[in-house]
Amino acid sequence: MSDTPPFQPEPIAVIDVNRIMKGLPHRYPFLLIDRVVDFVPDAGAVGIKNVTFNDNFFQGHFPGNYVMPGVLIVEAMCQTAGVVVCETLGPDEGYGVSVFFMSIEGAKFRRPVTPGDQLRLNVRKDRQRGTVWRFEGTATVDGVKVAEATFTAMVIPKDKKPDRAANAAD
Repeated sequence: MSDTPPFQPEPIAVIDVNRIMKGLPHRYPFLLIDRVVDFVPDAGAVGIKNVTFNDNFFQGHFPGNYVMPGVLIVEAMCQTAGVVVCETLGPDEGYGVSVFFMSIEGAKFRRPVTPGDQLRLNVRKDRQRGTVWRFEGTATVDGVKVAEATFTAMVIPKDKKPDRAANAAD
């Protein structure tokens, strides 16, 4: 038996917003990640969301007590996972797919996220079966966990519409 550790792919240092938008269809005001760091193909990454008072959701959530909606924190985790899928598949295949959210499990919100915070969205691929990918995600601010969830997504070609009949049966 060899003492050589198994091969670990080197992480890509930074995936900037221009590259993120090649894979994800989201645009302002719904693109919720500013960059992705520590991407490891087929494994995971860390998304960065700089939360500012200028984010449009703060107009109504909640005036005078500005809190980022928890569902948007989960959405930001899912967008980070979408980048993992697209970058893992590579530009030829990955930029030609859409990643559709299928389920959320075990979502927990531990503390409010407010203007001035920087969300670090750590997502890790749990498993993949065909076109269905499952991820575990945590969101932190200054090293403190603010949210967590497990979520599943389906990958389909961009030119194909999601099958509504199949979703209705679930």
